[in-house]
Amino acid sequence: MKKIAMACALVVSLTACAQPGGSGGFGMNKQTGGAVLGGVGGAVAGAQFGKGKGQLAATALGTLLGAFIGSEVGASLDRADQTYAGQAGQRAFESAPSGQAIAWNNPDSGHSGTVTPTRTFEAAPGQYCREYQQTVMVGGQEQRSYGTACRQPDGSWRVQN
Repeated sequence: MKKIAMACALVVSLTACAQPGGSGGFGMNKQTGGAVLGGVGGAVAGAQFGKGKGQLAATALGTLLGAFIGSEVGASLDRADQTYAGQAGQRAFESAPSGQAIAWNNPDSGHSGTVTPTRTFEAAPGQYCREYQQTVMVGGQEQRSYGTACRQPDGSWRVQN
């Protein structure tokens, strides 16, 4: 659950929040959308640690850290970065063997990253999924996320919640 939530926060902030003109898909800009999604992912991740008041503190810390990281990534990645990252993801899910990183790089912004499938499995009869790890380098800082993408009936790949 933790891996999926973190991956969704990063992947969605990479691909779904930025629409033409900088407006987010939820009526937000990239930075705000990244902060919101990062905060949610951080809260879910933080809730996995500790018990009682310790768990509450970990959840709060995860929310703040996730919001900050999501905001920074959302503010930093432009539409071209998202296109490069999305194309790398599709190549990784479609044909890369497990463990092989598919890299992307935007020469204009200097941002880069990788998508590495880690495991392939059949979630339901005929529905194949791939777990993956994603890295994004922005301003010399590396961010990592993990998630699962499943093949849709039309042949496309969709990150699962």
